Amino acid sequence: MDNVRVRFAPSPTGYLHIGGLRTAVYNYLYAKQKGGKFLLRIEDTDRTRFVEGAIENLIRSLNWAGLEIDEGVMMKDGKVTEEGDCGPYIQSKRLDIYKKYVDQLLESGHAYYCFCTKERLDNLREGQKIKGQVPRYDGLCRSISLEEAKERIAKGEEYVVRLKLPHDEDITFEDEARGKITINTNEMDDQVLMKSDGFPTYHMAVVVDDHLMGLTHIIRGEEWLPSTPKHVYLYQALGWDVPTYIHLPGVLNKDHKKLSKRQGDVSVEDFKGHGYLPEGLVNYLALVGWSPEDNQEIFSMDELIEAFDTKRIARTGGVFDVKKLDWINSHYMKELSADELLDMSMPYIEKAGLFTKADVEKDPEHYRVLMETIQDGLDRLEQVPEACGFLYDDYEVTEEDALEQINSESAPAVIDALQEILKDMDAISLEDAGKLMKQVQKKSGVKGKNLYMPARAAMTGNVHGPELSNIIYLLGKDEILKRLEKAKSYRK
Repeated sequence: MDNVRVRFAPSPTGYLHIGGLRTAVYNYLYAKQKGGKFLLRIEDTDRTRFVEGAIENLIRSLNWAGLEIDEGVMMKDGKVTEEGDCGPYIQSKRLDIYKKYVDQLLESGHAYYCFCTKERLDNLREGQKIKGQVPRYDGLCRSISLEEAKERIAKGEEYVVRLKLPHDEDITFEDEARGKITINTNEMDDQVLMKSDGFPTYHMAVVVDDHLMGLTHIIRGEEWLPSTPKHVYLYQALGWDVPTYIHLPGVLNKDHKKLSKRQGDVSVEDFKGHGYLPEGLVNYLALVGWSPEDNQEIFSMDELIEAFDTKRIARTGGVFDVKKLDWINSHYMKELSADELLDMSMPYIEKAGLFTKADVEKDPEHYRVLMETIQDGLDRLEQVPEACGFLYDDYEVTEEDALEQINSESAPAVIDALQEILKDMDAISLEDAGKLMKQVQKKSGVKGKNLYMPARAAMTGNVHGPELSNIIYLLGKDEILKRLEKAKSYRK
């Protein structure tokens, strides 16, 4: 398909929501698969909800997720900039453009001035609710002529501009994910197109921008589905081709309700803060509302681009399952080199006060082995300090299984042999650590589980954990001897 152009068009109202990132991911995958362009537009016409710094955060979040912006709003040298031939890409800079097309709709009779006060509209809605009707504008100002309206405006009357929908007319459009959708205009409202402050509503701005920016496919959340017939009508009223629509299912919590801040983490910043990798989060989000043909679950970005198919987008909301996210993210955690894992984990490690970059520089092998030792048990970066606990926490034996092993029949011989061998050694190298348990076996005459379980329990206070030879190397001679002595105090 030639010249596919899609956009992600968030409002700068705070941090990027996880559902917003999913919308951006689907737009990006579609653009890249079709050899098209992925635009970022900022929809900031609702000035009451604008949050300072939100645009910068949005761009940083998209960049972090690996979604490269081809055109529109970007960051260069830490500053927000715009690139492309269809700008401005920030709606508040486009007010003159919207006014031109609102005027065109007024002149052609597809829109009208409305002078109803907020008080009248509130009373109207209240009355409709009492009667069990859907609250909607009653069309009181539809019959006011353009000449009379302009006279009233000249006298200083406040107004909005509304879309003049035809009565009892079916509006049909094709949704690439949902098929043909038809809605009758009697079920719709004469939508406000221009507010009294001179700013357009979303409905007006989105149609003008999507057309002038040459967008071919509109991939957005299903919450905009009821508004789409109005947008289709606006395209027709302005004499423009209607783009292809693809509406995405919502991202739901485990109660099948919309994911919201009240239930916990919902922003990309939250998940980034917990130490999810961008590859893990993007891979998981792609599967919340879309499924591949062959049930594959682990995808690189390139594989997602190749496999993505709008016909396989679900019609019902996808439940956000943190356990599934953890499982997918753990796959990417295992793919990191020990050096990458250490580098990415340092903010969490330093916050926990375990060790510093200066410590790493003094003994890089020690910390590389530490990362290799804990890596397989990690789902996300924030777990690294806790996984290092066996090395840094105060040694206590509280687990029933560990106490049982320290009190087992073979434990005294194993602990004594360990102490004797270690006392004769200098510092333990990685090679020494690999041979130690064989020497203990020889000296104590104890084998298998009866050897390893009491030894692990005595050294770590646990019966399960990472590779024992790595633990021996990381703890070192003095710390192990101290722990073995304390382990004896737990014997009954």
